[in-house]
Amino acid sequence: MGETKPFRVLSLDGGGMRGTYTATYLAKVSETFAKRRGIAAVDLGAAFDLIVGTSTGGIIACALAAGVPLNDVVALYRQHGPAIFPRPVPSGILGIISDLRRRPAAVASGAEALRRALIEKLGPLTVGELYASRGIALSVPAVEMGHHSAWVFKTPHVPGSNHRDDHYSLVDVCMATTAAPVFRSMAAVHHPGEPDTGHGVFVDGGMWANNPILVALIDALDMTSPGQRIEIFAMGTCPSPVGERIAKSEVNRGLAEWRFGARAAELAIDAQQFAYDHMARKVARHVNRDCRIVRFPAEKVPAAVLPYLGLDDTRSEAISALVDQARRDADMTNSKCSYRETDPEAELICSLFESAPARTQPLTSRRPLATVR
Repeated sequence: MGETKPFRVLSLDGGGMRGTYTATYLAKVSETFAKRRGIAAVDLGAAFDLIVGTSTGGIIACALAAGVPLNDVVALYRQHGPAIFPRPVPSGILGIISDLRRRPAAVASGAEALRRALIEKLGPLTVGELYASRGIALSVPAVEMGHHSAWVFKTPHVPGSNHRDDHYSLVDVCMATTAAPVFRSMAAVHHPGEPDTGHGVFVDGGMWANNPILVALIDALDMTSPGQRIEIFAMGTCPSPVGERIAKSEVNRGLAEWRFGARAAELAIDAQQFAYDHMARKVARHVNRDCRIVRFPAEKVPAAVLPYLGLDDTRSEAISALVDQARRDADMTNSKCSYRETDPEAELICSLFESAPARTQPLTSRRPLATVR
């Protein structure tokens, strides 16, 4: 008997505008492998059995699962980022006084700009239609505000699924997982099949699973048989160089020093990446699967990029810095194939991109998109 095909999973962290980095990196690596293989483009989403993404990672996850070209996702950030985050979180007391009056209207317009951009890329495609057409499992964490509880939008891929999420549009799923407090409006999402007034309110899945690798591992275990190999490829959003040196005289930070919550959110993103990866690897040792976990790219982020990593930083120079860094990291990843015989992680990454099918047209649906009235 031949070797069983590995069960491949992609886990994508959240990070606001840093999603520009994630989409650019994956696009550039895919383009290089397409040229090596003599095909027009790689359908990277179809290389995975399961894709899990939180917040901005949820947008990229939905796009990959639907077959949307990654360069289109990069264009979404470039073209619509300033409208999605029209009013950056202030960094001083005078700014917050002005922000008290202006932020509600700003986050409302930002939410509408994001919805329009998502409809342009994803159309009215639903979670159930995606799974029926592409066979790619999708899990996207959020927080349901009615009970202050974790919620994961899922295709019906887990055995015994109740098909709860089949009729949610991918646009509404993305709106829910990206609704970061302070940065964005909460997402009021119509419950399909209920009266016009039936809706739920959601906020960003990064509140509990910005790094969704544990969600990915648990779903993978549910979907595989004992002994089957699992390969999880995890990717962050250009996390900042790790750590700060803080003098004793600087420990009493107030609202301004924490940028009214924005810097706390950035800290949580960095901390979750390390902590959840570590826990996933610990758990993987105790399951009856051959489970490999790879976080890529592995290169350190240079300090010169640090000024451009704000979650709501839409300046052209910030986007260019993220794109340039992604291109450099993609070049490093592509070079890894030269060492695949001696580097197990390089072998996994190169095999992944080599086995990805050629891309065809992205998935579409002609049904009207449900909205909250």
